[in-house]
Amino acid sequence: MSTLSIIMPVLNEAAGIETALRRLAPLRARGAELIVVDGGSSDGTAELAGLLADRVLSAPRGRSLQMNAGAAVARGDLLLFLHADTRLPDQADSFVREALSRSGRAWGRFDVRFDDGGLLRLVAIMMNTRSRATGIATGDQAMFMTRAVFDSVVGFPPIALMEDVALSARLKHLSRPLCLSAHVTASARRWRRHGTLRTILLMWLLRLRYFLGADPALLARDYGYAP
Repeated sequence: MSTLSIIMPVLNEAAGIETALRRLAPLRARGAELIVVDGGSSDGTAELAGLLADRVLSAPRGRSLQMNAGAAVARGDLLLFLHADTRLPDQADSFVREALSRSGRAWGRFDVRFDDGGLLRLVAIMMNTRSRATGIATGDQAMFMTRAVFDSVVGFPPIALMEDVALSARLKHLSRPLCLSAHVTASARRWRRHGTLRTILLMWLLRLRYFLGADPALLARDYGYAP
């Protein structure tokens, strides 16, 4: 049976990292490997993760760099990249293995929903519909793929933002993604903190600027992700 490696990039997630990792304990019990890659947290995230993950690594700050570092040491032949504030469905490991085996495709993602209602229900529907239409997945949707296909495209591009979009564009040349209707549940904390409408507009603008050729480092700064 294929081994699944779950790779989680983190940065200052002390408030929720233990809960997030405990939720993955059943998958670890079924053989999944859990790798946490810290990007320089100042709140003790890495120390808290140490007892609840198979490996905890340090890497330069940036999701692409952190996820590539995790993939480099992963022992699984299937890789799943998971944000710390996104919760997988209980049978995520089975869903991934069966879908990849049955379809003959090499990569995919889950549908996403948020842990809040209202307008965010519509946002999630739009994200999932757009992803099916374009073949582009986002990190919130818990992208997964075979190690072979990840290696063939040389992993995530080392850019400060939009690494998920850039990787999807590479993978699309190999096959369309598997779009699983099983849901991951993403935190709405950023949307609540900055305002739903404001965040929607910001993300649309950032994506437009990216496709028009803007420097991802500037986009990361404007998103609030860069130092």
